[in-house]
Amino acid sequence: MTDESNGRSDPAISPQDQRFVLWRASRRILSGPRPVTLHESLAELGADARAVVGPLERPDFYGDGVVAELERRVAELLGKPAAVFFPTGTMAQQVALRCWARRRGSQVVAAHPLFHLETHERRAYRRLTGLEAVWPTVANRLPTAAELADFDEPFGVLMVELPLRAAGFVLPEWSELTDLVAAARRRGAAVHLDGARLWESAAHYNRPLAQLAALGDSVYVSFYKALGGLSGAVLAGGAELVREAVGWRHRYGGLVYQQWPAALSALAALGRELPRLPGYLAQARTIADGLRTVLPAVPGGRLHPDPPQTHQFQLLLPYSPERLAEATLRHAELSGDALFGSWWETRLPGLSMTEVTALTPALCWSAEQVADSFRGFLGRLAKGG
Repeated sequence: MTDESNGRSDPAISPQDQRFVLWRASRRILSGPRPVTLHESLAELGADARAVVGPLERPDFYGDGVVAELERRVAELLGKPAAVFFPTGTMAQQVALRCWARRRGSQVVAAHPLFHLETHERRAYRRLTGLEAVWPTVANRLPTAAELADFDEPFGVLMVELPLRAAGFVLPEWSELTDLVAAARRRGAAVHLDGARLWESAAHYNRPLAQLAALGDSVYVSFYKALGGLSGAVLAGGAELVREAVGWRHRYGGLVYQQWPAALSALAALGRELPRLPGYLAQARTIADGLRTVLPAVPGGRLHPDPPQTHQFQLLLPYSPERLAEATLRHAELSGDALFGSWWETRLPGLSMTEVTALTPALCWSAEQVADSFRGFLGRLAKGG
């Protein structure tokens, strides 16, 4: 451990700062990225600039230059005619749905009650855009083609989140997904893909990104999740849709004077991280193998889904979030193994959940090492009772 771990015992330091210090000082990280300081982040951005643009490239001016290059690159990757950069996915998806509502003459979006716009964006699609959502299913998965065909509510657009994060990063079978899209189109609806994690969904299906993106009439992608960019999103689709979205981006306040830091980071991440995603998926399954070895000793403990379908999955344990968070910090401090991120209560009484994310720091772990460290964590957890 380094001197940074001294901050662990200072009661004035918040749990978030304690975690930052301990994760930087740890010898191994199982879930998520290794934290960096602001100075280190600036140094990484400088390295990204040298990697993706020439020495005479100027900063963008309201979205030209490197931002326009990012839009071109993503449109090419996704096989779409055009793409537009947004500062946030929240804004990008509201604009996409708004454009489809006008085109289809319907303010109704068919989606899942766990979709991100409903659970993490304060229902902005409803409050700001006047849209309404209907649920073809409330099951812990995407709707099926049969459910959509039999659904008695009219709708103008089907929104498909790949994977459905809140349900456990779950994905349908490829044939189920294509049937669902075909069922929506038979009803005259457009299909919008919430592809915040589209990159890793393509790794699961082992299909080119453009083949997956082709299922949507429009698709949104994020740059700061699996790819590890600073921020930002792109909405891709037909040229007319994107032209309309550009106008709404301005109205929503998304035409930022300079966006080159996010664009540089995203361009570099596309080249660096996209080829690594199949390896992250394989490592997530290795981590799950290690955890699964120990879980029979924990009544009610489970993985979901099992096996993982992307590089992220859920671990559920029968303790309170507060107790699990404290044991996670304690284990990192005493063993040097930083295992898990945040813990949350679930709808299942007595069970808490964390999301395990396999990225570059996790690649050093074998299943046996995961099992051994997890046993140590559970031992500290039991003693903390």
